[in-house]
Amino acid sequence: MEMVYDLLKITIPAALILYSTYLMMRSFLNKQLDELHLSLRHKNQETVLPVRMQAYERICLLLERISPNNLIPRLNEKDMTAGQLQAMMVSEIRNELNHNLSQQVYLSDDAWIYVKSAVEQLISLINESANQLGEGATSLDLAKTVFEKNMANETDTISGALGFIKNEIRELF
Repeated sequence: MEMVYDLLKITIPAALILYSTYLMMRSFLNKQLDELHLSLRHKNQETVLPVRMQAYERICLLLERISPNNLIPRLNEKDMTAGQLQAMMVSEIRNELNHNLSQQVYLSDDAWIYVKSAVEQLISLINESANQLGEGATSLDLAKTVFEKNMANETDTISGALGFIKNEIRELF
């Protein structure tokens, strides 16, 4: 019995020291792991943030380039028909969007929905304007109708999408 008692006197303190050592080592290793995760996250942020900013810049440029105020003067030529201008504008808008599709990876889902919605509504506005005109309409007639419809809209989707993108950029900083 005395031998068991002596064995317990040695074993219990050793077990307590072993357990406390285990807890200290676990705490130390968890702290090291957390610091490593924080360091990796910081390095990742240094790499990803400039790419995200560039994506937001490209999307802002896309929205500016497809706005009727910039698109029509760039594409309109003197002897064009309304149908030709309509086809060119819709093609240019789709090409601009297709060129920037990969940027959606860096944007929030809400921002990309705003951008796609603005593009679709602009194409719809152009097509509606072209459908209102007669067969012999010129490109100037279409341009005038698009500008009038755009001004009559209570919500300018291009400006709304740009505003949303700018607010999201401000939240990053």
